[in-house]
Amino acid sequence: MSANLLIHEKSPYLLQHAHNPVGWHPWSEAAFRKAREEDKPIFLSIGYATCHWCHVMERESFEDDEAARILNESFVCIKVDREERPDIDAVYMAACQMLSGRGGWPLTILMTPDRRPFFAGTYIPRESRFGQAGLIQLCRHVQGLWGSDRGRIMDAAETVADRLDRAFAFTGDEPVTLPVLNQACDHIGESFDERHGGFNPPPKFPTPHRLMFLMRHHRLTGRERSLDMAAKTLAAMRLGGIWDHVGFGFHRYSTDGRWLLPHFEKMLYDQALLAMAYLEAHQATGDAGFARTAHEIFTYVLRDMTAGSGGFFTAEDADSEGEDGKFYVWTTDELDEVLGPDEAGVWREVLSFAAEGNFSEEAGGRRTGANIPHLTRPLASWAETLAEDEAVLASRWEAVRQRMFAHREKRVHPLKDDKILTDWNGLMIAAFAAGARILGKPEYAGAAGKAFRFIEKNLLTPDGRLLHRYRDGEAGIAAQADDYAFLVWGLLELHGATADPAHLEWAVRLQKQMVDDFWDGPKGGFFLTAATETDLPVRPKALYDGAIPSANSVSLANLTKLFRLTADDRWAEWADLLSRAFSGSVKANPQAFTCFLMGAAAAAGGQSESNQ
Repeated sequence: MSANLLIHEKSPYLLQHAHNPVGWHPWSEAAFRKAREEDKPIFLSIGYATCHWCHVMERESFEDDEAARILNESFVCIKVDREERPDIDAVYMAACQMLSGRGGWPLTILMTPDRRPFFAGTYIPRESRFGQAGLIQLCRHVQGLWGSDRGRIMDAAETVADRLDRAFAFTGDEPVTLPVLNQACDHIGESFDERHGGFNPPPKFPTPHRLMFLMRHHRLTGRERSLDMAAKTLAAMRLGGIWDHVGFGFHRYSTDGRWLLPHFEKMLYDQALLAMAYLEAHQATGDAGFARTAHEIFTYVLRDMTAGSGGFFTAEDADSEGEDGKFYVWTTDELDEVLGPDEAGVWREVLSFAAEGNFSEEAGGRRTGANIPHLTRPLASWAETLAEDEAVLASRWEAVRQRMFAHREKRVHPLKDDKILTDWNGLMIAAFAAGARILGKPEYAGAAGKAFRFIEKNLLTPDGRLLHRYRDGEAGIAAQADDYAFLVWGLLELHGATADPAHLEWAVRLQKQMVDDFWDGPKGGFFLTAATETDLPVRPKALYDGAIPSANSVSLANLTKLFRLTADDRWAEWADLLSRAFSGSVKANPQAFTCFLMGAAAAAGGQSESNQ
């Protein structure tokens, strides 16, 4: 099959679509010029390489000749990797939430050639079903409106464009104080799952910065419930199927309330942020199990997610051989084959295996004979059941785990997204540096330092600005606020672990560049993009702390830490301006901004051994 224009890209996600019959374009002025010249609207599809539902939509529609023909007739089609261009994703995700009340990936946007959206959705099936218009029906409908009633489309686009400006507007106020932190903790507690840990109805996401906030709140106030919620959640996640018991590392989220059935992709940012949460839990409780989990996350990242040159890869997919999670699940027969029937009989019970399978698949609700290794109680508690010493049982499990791992390595592996992102590498540098300091492991500081040297060598422009992405020998894409904020965080942690003044000097240099390029002079706070890089209908500014904390939230702590380390009053002044720029919005819904609250507490004088 002939290739489309994505064949020239570096993103693994875009390259996955390079042989679709859809005539994909990368995001570029050439694509928008083509839309204007041919008088067609834009079909924009945003996703990422390890997104399960992105794969589903590709198989159903983008690889289908009829669907591709209608897409090509009706639109100029553009594909975007959200991890390469988080600014594009931020703007059009805001539009999706306005228009549909929800968001997710794949993100599907229909827009005018001047980049104004008039329709937004997520996954769309090829054919209409359950009251939802299918992709083919949607394309034909829009094609008809574009030709015969374009005014309706343009009015809708105008309305969305007017509202998009307000999506990135925030209210200022006096800086956040302790009562706001207490209010956030109370709100979080209302949704706490007392039985299984975690928050809200499923799906359950780890959201590590929320757990770190709770632990900081406990440190600040002595409120035991704050620590209990964080510790119970971290312990439950470590037992559940969201944790890879055989190969280590956390999957992205759990589809159920028990942390059993995950979506199996593994993201670098989750490993980094969860490692920091487990390290902090170890400090707060003295529980060696939390330290061991952090060690094992680092083991996974160094083994599977680290380039020889030192940079850290982005993610591992959920799918292999076309099936979500196939790489990670086991049948009882397979376990017997690997361990022998007697040993397997013991571990079938410990790991909750069943001949019919130990989970019901998400879509059909049936059991398939597949098992996700997990524990219903800590391994140590099995010592009495098995009449075995705890240390002996732990050693026995490690031998079993290694045999299972060696067998699993023979399977077809999920795709590894091997691009190296400056922002996510900054998070992982921070985690390794914190691990070196807290666990007394200098080799972790070595890994962090090597990753930074990779960035210094490969992801800096001649004028000292950062680039966002490196892959296959090529660095590109202008850095965004997250790149600066997260790398400064990493450098500050690395300075704390090594006392090397060069790391602090780099942090100061990059923070100054971030202020110069991203600061909103009239209103305060950092834009997501530099002024010279805007090719969007609005210039986005992020504050919400979602799966990843926002650049503004992280920067509040960075600026405070820089002031304390350098005694330069300018950093305290920037921190105060940043805090005031957003505090009104934060006070209205504080539980949505837990990383910002950590920074606010630090700025107000709350001491912490770690940066955030």
